Amino acid sequence: MKIDYLQALKRIENAQGAWVLQGQEPLLEQNLLDRLRQYWHSQGIERQRYEIQSVSDWKTVFNALNSLSLFSQQLAIEAHGNIKPDAAALKLLKEYLQHNEQNLLVVVMPKQDNQSLKSAFFQLIEANAVLVSLNAPYPQDRQRILSVEAEKLGISLDNEAWQWLLEHHEHNLLAAKNSLIRVSDTFSEHSQITTEQLQACLQDQSRYSLYDLSDDLLKGDLASAVKIYQYLLATGEPMSLILWTLSKEMRLLMQLYEQPHNALQLGIWKTKVQQYQQALRRLAPQQLLGWPSLLLRIDAAIKGISSENAELLSLQAIAELCQAPLFQMKN
Repeated sequence: MKIDYLQALKRIENAQGAWVLQGQEPLLEQNLLDRLRQYWHSQGIERQRYEIQSVSDWKTVFNALNSLSLFSQQLAIEAHGNIKPDAAALKLLKEYLQHNEQNLLVVVMPKQDNQSLKSAFFQLIEANAVLVSLNAPYPQDRQRILSVEAEKLGISLDNEAWQWLLEHHEHNLLAAKNSLIRVSDTFSEHSQITTEQLQACLQDQSRYSLYDLSDDLLKGDLASAVKIYQYLLATGEPMSLILWTLSKEMRLLMQLYEQPHNALQLGIWKTKVQQYQQALRRLAPQQLLGWPSLLLRIDAAIKGISSENAELLSLQAIAELCQAPLFQMKN
């Protein structure tokens, strides 16, 4: 079955079997995963996360799905990566879909091209599970999605304001959501937002963005990246969005190291391939090994699960990406 983001939101409570999320909209991925995690937490469903960095990692995922802990009756597993199962793992996936109706496997992948979507893995998912497209190709789709975000904030926009917001941010839903948050904070006494209010709020807030941070991380410009990071913190950028940016760049670089000739298939834009390749040449393979655990520590700190400082850990991740670790191990 193929569904879109808004349809997926309505099916959270009935999610079972396997869901594969693929697309290029970070806001949609973040929102959908947040909603799933909230539901799992409310129902006492155990959650586990795995990074798919090689085909062999799929065996670990299916072993986990078939072995509940003593304290859990249901299990939800997130598998993040862009490596599809091989024939042996596809057999395990088929067995799981046929016999395990309680647990849920959520596979999170970057946007796939048409050829990839015709592979055996995606055909199996479409026929026996759920394929969620995290894309919003048309202006009306983007407005519908952002209208839901505006409603959460207790605001609405008139037609002219919607047109201005969509044109101002082009296809960037994440930036558009941030603008809605800022305008709702700035004009908290207003429920109906006009174009003039949007312009007044955003003209002073457009100095730096998460995309500027991404560019500096790929360039390895530590001084500029730290300056932008501090600006984002000072202007109220949510830590979860900063983590998403750090995670995206780290994961793409880790995947590109494993698959150096598959940059486009990994979801890297053609115009950015050279930047990622240059960044990878700058980095030592041993650095990459510690990134997944660092990202998990940042996530736990943001959620209050650990006592560590999320801002300092994020700064450490920025330094790692720029090949300037804040802490060096002594022999």
